[in-house]
Amino acid sequence: MTIPFILRTPQSLWERACSRWDRRDLSEASARVNRQQTGVHKGYALCAVALAVSLAGCAGLPDQRLANEALKRGDTALAAQNYQQLADLGYSEAQVGLADIQVDSRDPAQMKQAEATYRAAASVSPRAQARLGRLLVAKPGSTEAEQHEAEGLLKKASAAGEGNTLIPLAMLYLQYPHSFPNVNAQQQISQWRAEGKPEAGLAQVLLYRTQGTYDQHLDEVETICKAALNSTDICYVELATVYQKQGKPEQQAELIKQMQAGYSRGTVSAQRVDSVARVLGDATLGKTDEKTAQALLEDIAPGNPASWVSLAQLLYDFPELGDVDQMMKYLDNGRAADQPRAELLLGKLYYEGKMVPADANQAVAHFQKAVGREVAADYYLGQIYRRGYLGQVYPQKALDHLLTAARNGQNSADFALAQLFSQGRGTKPNPLNAYVFSQLAKAKNTPQATELALTLEAQLPPAQRAEAQRLLKQEQAIRGTSSQNTLELHALKEEEGEEAL
Repeated sequence: MTIPFILRTPQSLWERACSRWDRRDLSEASARVNRQQTGVHKGYALCAVALAVSLAGCAGLPDQRLANEALKRGDTALAAQNYQQLADLGYSEAQVGLADIQVDSRDPAQMKQAEATYRAAASVSPRAQARLGRLLVAKPGSTEAEQHEAEGLLKKASAAGEGNTLIPLAMLYLQYPHSFPNVNAQQQISQWRAEGKPEAGLAQVLLYRTQGTYDQHLDEVETICKAALNSTDICYVELATVYQKQGKPEQQAELIKQMQAGYSRGTVSAQRVDSVARVLGDATLGKTDEKTAQALLEDIAPGNPASWVSLAQLLYDFPELGDVDQMMKYLDNGRAADQPRAELLLGKLYYEGKMVPADANQAVAHFQKAVGREVAADYYLGQIYRRGYLGQVYPQKALDHLLTAARNGQNSADFALAQLFSQGRGTKPNPLNAYVFSQLAKAKNTPQATELALTLEAQLPPAQRAEAQRLLKQEQAIRGTSSQNTLELHALKEEEGEEAL
């Protein structure tokens, strides 16, 4: 069996993170549509008079306020319906709002529609220019022409006063250095900071995360985010991370009080509260405060369906916080709101036999519902097929799912691929492919991956080394630099991996 190196490159972790716009941005867009809509009502009124028709004939006009309320309670279908009607009338801000919802769905077909919708509005709307630029930065397998187009759009939108443009630009330069050989990311960020651009500090934080030097700059991250806290609620997550890493519970408690006050005023989004709660429950960052995390999530979950899944994950990590019935209630709420993370976690419970009896068929059913929207779903499906949990090994299905997960940056997927090709369970061993994926897995710097890579390298015949290196470079080129760069702030990060959802 040969490995299909030329495959569609799926959407990666950071790409999904970067392509999800804040609900607050949707509200800002909707306010603009309200202003435009005033003229629409006047025009329809004049038509009604001219035609001697009652003004009640205008009752079918799209209701922007209805769309706003629908978004707040998570009814994106109703919001999209009203945006669509306004967009069909040619209102650019409604087009942007509609495309934002399409992007937020993560569905590949809707993402494609969103790109076309943004393009339709980009000639007249700086906001659409910014959105299109961000979408192109996050686009899987983007061409060099699209990368340069993204740069131009983001710069143009920034000049027009649009926010959230410097971070995507920094991501662009870090993700595709070969497309911008004359741009030094650190020098560019330093220039932005010298010019006093508001987003420049967060771009610096992004660079530290990308370079793996975040822990060496905790004091600077704290300074940057304290200064930006009132204007950028992302910084609540960064500061919570800093205080947890530094072991400063008093500062963290004060930060949480400030965040809760902001949430009550409407200046801090539920998404940010959820992200802070997930920091509090993350043992890799320091001493956890899972009870506070639970209280935060229970407060926002009724209006923020994603938080039902975060609550279920919290119970998964800290079983003493509740029982399996409570977890299932949380997951049912998440599934009812079409949250793919709920399907992923439920599949993981059946996969591991944790809190429920192990059931590979149930696990597959739930993972398949999350495929395309949660990278880890491909990883677990690949493992089920590789390990023969359904009664036999399915090597091609295992390869397809594990390769998809690996190219999306999923932890341990390369290691599983190396095992697949080296052990030859259900298929003939392939030392070349085993070498390629063991070398890629070695970058994760785990003892098991390092040991396997050394073993397979020693077993590879000298005559095959040149070909193995060629295949390795080919696979690295397909992935670009995404395997090395997790290009997102922790606040935007979708925590999906073998151990975290």
